[in-house]
Amino acid sequence: MVDVGGKDVTRRIARAGGRIVMHAATLALIRKGTAKKGDVLGIARIAAIQAAKRTAELIPLAHPLPITRVTVDFVADAKSHAIAIEVTAETLARTGIEMEALAAVAVGLLTIYDMCKSTDRGMRIERIRLLEKSGGKSGRYVAG
Repeated sequence: MVDVGGKDVTRRIARAGGRIVMHAATLALIRKGTAKKGDVLGIARIAAIQAAKRTAELIPLAHPLPITRVTVDFVADAKSHAIAIEVTAETLARTGIEMEALAAVAVGLLTIYDMCKSTDRGMRIERIRLLEKSGGKSGRYVAG
């Protein structure tokens, strides 16, 4: 692991996003809350938060961080038959929280896939990326 002991503790925020594309009928099941496994987005939200909290266990060289906040938002897009996820994670720490936000996005989308795979095995997870980060020595980043 990289030595972050000499860095200042600062407020660090990261925002990440991605989406999952599916058949129109699968999206309709999710929106109506009638998927066989239950409340898809509610469970995916909890899974995303849990992933953010456990990132250091999943990513070998990530530092465990004291997370102060995680928000998870979903937006359904009927035109493209997709659900977008956006996660914002915050900490007061010596290193960034980008990996926590990205892990949360990935696990949130994987949870949607898991809960709907019996209906639609062709779902496609795409565009997982860091959207914005602030805090620390490197300052602010906003995806172009």
